[in-house]
Amino acid sequence: MLTERLEFTVERDAEVFSAVPCAPAVFLLHGDNEQGEPYVSKTANLRRRLQRLLGPVEESTKKLNLRDRIRWIEYTPTGSDFESAFVLYKALREAFPKTYSNRLRFRFAPLVKLHFENQYPRASITTRLGRMNGPARYYGPFQSRTAAEKFMNDSLDFFKMRRCVDDLDPDPKFPGCIYSEMKMCLAPCFKGCTDEEYSAEVNRVQSYFDSGGESLVREISAQRDAASANLAFEDAAAIHIRVEKLKPTVAQFPEIVRRLDRWSALIVQPCQQSESVTFFRVHQGAIAGPAVFCIQPAEHTKSQSMESRVLAVLDTLLLPGTLPALETMEHLALVKRWYYRGSRIGEIFLADDKNIFPMRRIVRGISRVLRGEKWEDNSAQIHSSDSPLPLSS
Repeated sequence: MLTERLEFTVERDAEVFSAVPCAPAVFLLHGDNEQGEPYVSKTANLRRRLQRLLGPVEESTKKLNLRDRIRWIEYTPTGSDFESAFVLYKALREAFPKTYSNRLRFRFAPLVKLHFENQYPRASITTRLGRMNGPARYYGPFQSRTAAEKFMNDSLDFFKMRRCVDDLDPDPKFPGCIYSEMKMCLAPCFKGCTDEEYSAEVNRVQSYFDSGGESLVREISAQRDAASANLAFEDAAAIHIRVEKLKPTVAQFPEIVRRLDRWSALIVQPCQQSESVTFFRVHQGAIAGPAVFCIQPAEHTKSQSMESRVLAVLDTLLLPGTLPALETMEHLALVKRWYYRGSRIGEIFLADDKNIFPMRRIVRGISRVLRGEKWEDNSAQIHSSDSPLPLSS
């Protein structure tokens, strides 16, 4: 799985150390016994780390030393923390198929789940992903369960979908709950509405999550404008207050949160090669890559535009098929861990529902990553007027 392989012997240690780069890498050490457990890790300086692990044993030290046990060194140079984390994940998954998750200490991303498999759909927070092509809809990843719950609850205050978690058997004699008493629920539990009315309300909630809150903003704004046109200024003022209350809730919607079965992104990272960046393509939470994109093209490709060259490299990234739910959550956890870091390196660009990327912003983002500049907030990128180009799937 790792790209480079060297034989290690005690007699040739200096030669081996000089052959590896003083650069970040993911590496694996193992002896002649293929049944033995390898040593797998990542480092910011491969040569220095190997000298510490495989160099002459210091007297009276408790540091780990594998000098007399290792025969082979495998490694892959990396250009960023995100690339190191993904390569390490794949290496550990291959070397320790039963324990790799504990070694990586995954914290799965919280998701908002719409339970369409239920006769009376509801929303909840989960860290478990079901079938992507199943009836349920998933939205994420959120930074924490607290953030996801706050966003979901604040959002549902603008709708009348049920909050209870029970499987309902509607009974007109049922007294209902506090949400029905406060007129914040259509109360399907005691037939306070028809099934068609409840289904229509659920569809409004789904449109809200699908659009990042914009569907409700447009709906309420249209009601306000209609009231103003009819000279019902008091009604328009009341509706305007709802719009103002909605804005802080929609502002909680992180750029990265999308409906997972439509979630498509390009992550641009620094590269260990000069004048290059590294691409990772993410589709429905599954990561494909890395792929190196050279800023300075070969002579025979200089006539191509930057956009067409980006597309050509992305087309080489074969998107994984439908991954098992657990593996998808692991990939999503890696993306979440990188995205919500305070000192994030690299940039992410999300496609719209038609899998169209903002190519002009991507080109500018590549330049920033190459120069080592701080990431740009691309929260409005999918609504940009840039001339986008569709990416093949």
